[in-house]
Amino acid sequence: MKLSLRGIVFSALLAALLVLFGYVSIPLGFTPVPITLQTLAVMLAGGLLGAWYGFLSMALVVVLTAIGFPLLHGTGGLPVLFGPTGGYVIMWPFAALLIGLLLPRIRMRGALGYAAAFLVLEVFGSLLLYVTGVPWLAHVTGLSFEKAMIAGCYPYLLGDAIKAAVATLIISPVRQVFPPERLTGSSGSRVISLD
Repeated sequence: MKLSLRGIVFSALLAALLVLFGYVSIPLGFTPVPITLQTLAVMLAGGLLGAWYGFLSMALVVVLTAIGFPLLHGTGGLPVLFGPTGGYVIMWPFAALLIGLLLPRIRMRGALGYAAAFLVLEVFGSLLLYVTGVPWLAHVTGLSFEKAMIAGCYPYLLGDAIKAAVATLIISPVRQVFPPERLTGSSGSRVISLD
């Protein structure tokens, strides 16, 4: 696998953005899952950096948090990943990967292009996170699946749609000027070999 220095730098920047967005947090009294802007950072990572660098940026946060760095709401360590929100966090790199794989196949021009991009970001940037997040929340808290959906899914759907719309409006013009290959330096720039 070969990584460009520019790609590594932008991956670190998007990872830092994810950490920063975690501090924009609104706790809800009935659930341990707060409202944050972190899923917006996941969408931006996959949409701006492409599949592999998007995955790298989100995986960087997950791995450093597991090691013990206080990156998620000022906390870190394995208890964070095994806590109520761990199911969402573990899926971040894979969400960015899938967004990065699918978004380049969409021509983000016109209403249809924006709608298709929005759908990719909504499905893989937020709804996919519930596939692991809600069952894990139910397991950790002892809630039934129905109550876990109420505590970890339904209150967030409107906010996720807004974040997907914002991400679409950010990613589209940036990709027209800086496609992921140019932004990450994947072609025609200095490459670091990881052998």
